[in-house]
Amino acid sequence: MAEITAQMVKALRDETGQGMMDCKKALAETGGDVEAAVDLLRKKGMVKAENKSARTAAEGLVAINEADGSAVMVEVVCETDFCARNDEFKDMVKKVAFLAINAGDGDVQATDEITAAVQGCFNKIGENMNYARGVKVTAPKVGSYIHHNGKVGVLVGIEGEIEDQAVNDLCMHIAFTNPIGLTKEDIPAELVEKEKKFAKEQAIESGKPEEIAEKMVTGKVNKFLAANALLEQPFVRDEKQKVKDILGTAKITTFVRFQVGQ
Repeated sequence: MAEITAQMVKALRDETGQGMMDCKKALAETGGDVEAAVDLLRKKGMVKAENKSARTAAEGLVAINEADGSAVMVEVVCETDFCARNDEFKDMVKKVAFLAINAGDGDVQATDEITAAVQGCFNKIGENMNYARGVKVTAPKVGSYIHHNGKVGVLVGIEGEIEDQAVNDLCMHIAFTNPIGLTKEDIPAELVEKEKKFAKEQAIESGKPEEIAEKMVTGKVNKFLAANALLEQPFVRDEKQKVKDILGTAKITTFVRFQVGQ
């Protein structure tokens, strides 16, 4: 039998988060094979999914659940697209969305039930996975959209009269354009300043007179704001109109866009 060194025990402990004695016993049972010991502890239900977080979880799925004028959207990440396409993983993400509907409006934190659902799937698949985030929206009318690959999702809260088709189109618009804010005023000041600085550098390099350079800066910043403020964006289904034009008297109270890994 291979000698079980302190370094081996420490490596397994760092990988799994288990106690020293459990790690030493697992190594003894697997002849000192650290990876085999990890699998052994996992089979015994002792390894927590988050303890493999050193492996990048850049894949995953978004799921939405709607009920009684509310909708919740969750993102669960994993290591590979192969895992994300696994039926066990898909079912778990749907379950997480089902469990999250009981949360209050706004950010949805992982509950014990959500953590247990992710852990149960991890125990079956053995690939690092984590509940990344969630959000709940309640409004007189709630729109939702999931892209066909399950990696982009949108929730929109609206008050006022608006056709269901317009709401669906609006959700797809947000998924496609990824706006930063609802209005120009909602764009973070630091992003505006960064864009202004970039525009000034371009104006200086162009060698234009100061008066013209200032107009160039103003024009570029305004273009940036219009491109990233949802209400000011040209509507994807009819670019002659802006998003605010297709709303009529309705008002967007909130919108959220999730993209896996972002």
